Amino acid sequence: MTLSSPSCLFSPLTLRDTTFANRVWVSPMCEYSATAGVPQDWHLVHLGAFARGGAGLVLTEATAVSATGRISPADTGIWNDEQAAAWRRITDFVRSQGTVAGIQLAHAGRKASTAPPWTGGGYVAPADGGWERTVAASAEAFAELPVPTALSLDKIGEVVATFRDAARRARDAGFEVVEIHAAHGYLLHTFLSPLANKREDEYGGGFDNRIRLVLEVVDAVREVWPDDAPLLVRLSATDWVDGGWDGDDTVTLAKHLGEHGVDLVDCSSGGAVPGASIPTGPGYQVPFAARVRREAGIPAGAVGMITDPEQAEQIVATGDADVVLLARALLRNPHWPLHAAHQLGADVRWPPQYDRARWPA
Repeated sequence: MTLSSPSCLFSPLTLRDTTFANRVWVSPMCEYSATAGVPQDWHLVHLGAFARGGAGLVLTEATAVSATGRISPADTGIWNDEQAAAWRRITDFVRSQGTVAGIQLAHAGRKASTAPPWTGGGYVAPADGGWERTVAASAEAFAELPVPTALSLDKIGEVVATFRDAARRARDAGFEVVEIHAAHGYLLHTFLSPLANKREDEYGGGFDNRIRLVLEVVDAVREVWPDDAPLLVRLSATDWVDGGWDGDDTVTLAKHLGEHGVDLVDCSSGGAVPGASIPTGPGYQVPFAARVRREAGIPAGAVGMITDPEQAEQIVATGDADVVLLARALLRNPHWPLHAAHQLGADVRWPPQYDRARWPA
């Protein structure tokens, strides 16, 4: 926990009955290192290092709610009890470091059954451990991947049920936060974006129809997720393509999410279609979080090329976001929060085993 801090970044944040020691959170990062969806020693060390390093929340990688919802055959899952039991030793360790353990629940949709990036990516055929058909809002392929099957109404109901069941297992596995992944061109995002959703039923066409599935998933998760525990949703705030999902859509959806029991919107962007022109740069997605926070009246997280402690401090201090979620910066230095706290003059808890390494006052 934070001992004393003049820093906004290192001030505590409470959502429902959960208090996070600081506003430096770990963004979900796929590791492509699981076996049959079961997290391994790699995940314990990988995620445990961030907890030891002082992050306020450690989120898992996109963890599949079904076997065919994995991005790759090497992704983690939580669709069975064996996987849930394996997560328990990780959540126990994360909590032992004074950090909150969170899980991102995901279904990859038409981007499923692909190879890890360091092996070239691309579709993995059933003969190589992949699966026959992927699914999406519509039978619209992403880049060179196979054409997915458009989900029937019955199958949509099954997807909702898999998120509900996964959230129940996550609770039993010791997670204190759930994040629903509705971004980056994965299944839920294909329903939101008019670039990917060509349906003509109650899940396609107008805005209210396209957000229907996301709200149904949120409601299903809230049914089994404790009332005192936070629920987050990650959105792609814009598709970066004319005629696609945009910032106005995100603000409107964020208002609905708050009404349905969501406690924070994690604002990323892109991924719906290949070839989008994205003007990247330090903090390039922060304005999306700022809009959600100010216009939708719901807490928001900023992510994307946030690497410097002063930069992160300014984002929180100016009210552009309630938290920052880091990825590559933490891969380079899992102790980034401890270094940042020192730079910003915050006195924070160190693991007692490492206390001898603290900088002198």
